[in-house]
Formats: sequence, structure tokens, C-alpha cells
Amino acid sequence: MALLPILCYPDPKLHTVAKPVGAVDARIQALVANMLETMYDAKGIGLAATQVDVHERLIVIDVSEERDQPMVLINPELVWTSPETHLNEEGCLSVPGIYDGVQRFDAVRVKALDGAGNSRELEADGLLSVCIQHEMDHLMGKVFVEYLSPLKRNRIKTKMRKAQRDDAR
Repeated sequence: MALLPILCYPDPKLHTVAKPVGAVDARIQALVANMLETMYDAKGIGLAATQVDVHERLIVIDVSEERDQPMVLINPELVWTSPETHLNEEGCLSVPGIYDGVQRFDAVRVKALDGAGNSRELEADGLLSVCIQHEMDHLMGKVFVEYLSPLKRNRIKTKMRKAQRDDAR
């Protein structure tokens, strides 16, 4: 397994719309393993393939306290969303150190393939629901800061570019 570099906002590659995974083969299973290792190393609870510059519809999630219940969703699609929404505080491995409120559905039902290529459907609420919606946004080329006001978004962009310049020195 290997740690993968995580793209940082405002990298334009984060706006790439992911293509469906054609087959759950050894390449995809290796990618899943590397993405899980990368997510755990970065202390995240979710990671989309888009964030590691692989533009295929694949996300990994683990919202468990013990960090021992990884979930793999390949070609995920929302098949139901609750009518209720909440404002949730979100952060992102591609926007380190930034947290803000985003309106999300309280509950969702998602259909996807698991890491073995088996079709599954799951209902999620709470943190898992928020995480699924956040990661699925990445697959559509959307970063959570795009839900914020243009002023906030520009401040974050400036802060991220400055951090990237400082890191390059």
C-alpha cells in the first residue's frame, strides 16, 4: 500500500467530473487500499478518488470511533433523500484547516458497488449521510467551499494559495 498525494483547493483538477468505474478489478482494489491508507493517515473520515487525482466514481469512508469500519462505494448514486435538511459543520482533506456550515439532507439512500464489486443499497443519516453527500460532491467536481458565499470562498482561496506558496519555500 502507498500514501497518495491529496490535491488541495483551488487545484482545478478538483473540478473534474469523475467517470464510472468500469470493473472492480485488481487496479481498483489496490486504489481502494491506498485511498484508505491515505485517508487514515490524514485523519479524515472520507476520501473521493478525485481528491487523489483519479477521476473515477469511487469513495472510501470510515466514520467509526475506532476507525475500523471502512466503507467502499463504487459508482454511488443517491436514490432517495430526506425532505429535511440541516446545516452541518464540514471540513475537507483538500481544504485543510477550513471548516464551515453546509446545508445537507438529514438522510440519504445510496446505491453502489462495494469493494468486491457487489451491488448494495444503504440508508444513512447523521455523520455518515453528511460524509456520503460531501464525497459524492467531489465526484461531481464540487468542493464544499463552493456552497459558501463568494467572499468566504475568495478568502479561503487566498489563504490556501498562500499556504501552498509557504510550503513550497
